[in-house]
Amino acid sequence: MPVCYRHPDRETYIRCTRCERPICPDCMTSAAVGFQCPECVAEGRATTPDVVSVLGTKPAERPLVTMALIGVNVVVYLLQVTSGTNLISGLDNIATQYGMRAADVAAADQYYRLVTSMFLHGSVLHILFNMFVLWTLGPQLERILGHLRYGALYLVAGIGGSVASFWFSSIGVTSVGASGAIFGLMGAYVVVGKKLRADITQVIGLIAINVVIGFVVGGIDWRAHLGGLVTGAAVAAVFAFLPRKPVLQVLSVLGILVLLSWAVLARDAAITEQLQALTGGT
Repeated sequence: MPVCYRHPDRETYIRCTRCERPICPDCMTSAAVGFQCPECVAEGRATTPDVVSVLGTKPAERPLVTMALIGVNVVVYLLQVTSGTNLISGLDNIATQYGMRAADVAAADQYYRLVTSMFLHGSVLHILFNMFVLWTLGPQLERILGHLRYGALYLVAGIGGSVASFWFSSIGVTSVGASGAIFGLMGAYVVVGKKLRADITQVIGLIAINVVIGFVVGGIDWRAHLGGLVTGAAVAAVFAFLPRKPVLQVLSVLGILVLLSWAVLARDAAITEQLQALTGGT
C-alpha cells in the first residue's frame, strides 16, 4: 500500500510528476502537469532564471522609487507651506534658501541649489500636476528600467533641468519645481517607447502642450523643462541602446554628469565675471 513519503501514516495513490514519490493532498502542489512534492517545488524555484526585461534589467514589480519620490515632494511642500514667507524674495523661506537662483549659486558657491530646487514647488497646482505626471509615467518606466536605473534617470534629468535654468535664466530669478525631472521622464518615455515599438503618441502630445504653455504663460521656467527633456532622453538612450552592458551604461551616465558639471563651472565663471564688473571688481 503506497503511503506519503513525508507522512507514512497516510495512504495515497498520487505521485510527484518529477521524482515520482507518493505524496498526500497536504504535500502536493499543482504543477503544469500533475502535482509536485515540496522538495521538487523548492528545487524548481531555485533553478528558475530571473526574468529580464528587453532592456536587460530585472523588472521592478512595485514602483517603490516613484512612491518614495512622490512622498518626498509632498513632505517638502508641506514644510514649505509652514515655513513662513521671506519678505525680501516674496517666496517661502525654504524656497528662498534652496531654490534655483543663479546669483547665489555663482556668488556663494551654493551648488546644492541645483539639486534641492528639484523637490520644491511654487503652488498646490504646481505640485499636483508634477505628481500626477510622475505617477502616470513613473511606474511604467520603473518597471522597464528597474529601480536603480529609473532613480538615476530621474535625478540626472532633474539636474539637467537645473543646469539649463542656471545657464539661461536671469541671475536674480528663483525657480523651483520637479518639472525638469518630470520632463526628463517624458523624454525617456519617448525614447524607450520607440525602442520597444510602443504607442507614444499621447506622451508626445503632452510634451508639445506643456512646451507651448511654458512659452505662453508667464512665471514658468521653460528652460528647466527643455533641459530636463533633453537630459532625460539622453540618459534613456544609454539604457535603451546599451542593454546588458552595465559598465558602458555607468560610464555613459557619468559622462553626461561630467558634461553638466562643466556647463555649471562655465556659467559660474561667466556670472562671477559679470558680478565683478557690476561691483567694480570687488
